[in-house]
Amino acid sequence: QVQLEESGGGLVQAGGSLRLSCAASGRTFTWISMGWFRQAPGKEREFVGSIDLTGTSTNYADSVKGRFTISRDNAKKTVYLRMDNLKPEDTAVYYCAASNSPRSEVVIGQYNYWGQGTQVTVSS
Repeated sequence: QVQLEESGGGLVQAGGSLRLSCAASGRTFTWISMGWFRQAPGKEREFVGSIDLTGTSTNYADSVKGRFTISRDNAKKTVYLRMDNLKPEDTAVYYCAASNSPRSEVVIGQYNYWGQGTQVTVSS
């Protein structure tokens, strides 16, 4: 089992930045790959970014590529999502997820554990 807790969400103006954190506990952190997803009101949950268990391979959704950066600190059992140049369309609840796969996974069905989510609101 893996427990995940997100933090760092909030209200920011367009063009601003936020850094989300996701602290993991339970199963050995270095055995799991991590991902970030988001869900806007009335929309399905969508992939944002992912990172493999070593931190050397990442994937991003086209909509955030070049603006968002995912990273992990295995010593702290924490994964981060740095979000720059935020846009109103980035407004959503952001979820951290963990996968038993060692790879950087982009498919939501590959994720086994989920956090409760943190709200990000970008004002225009």
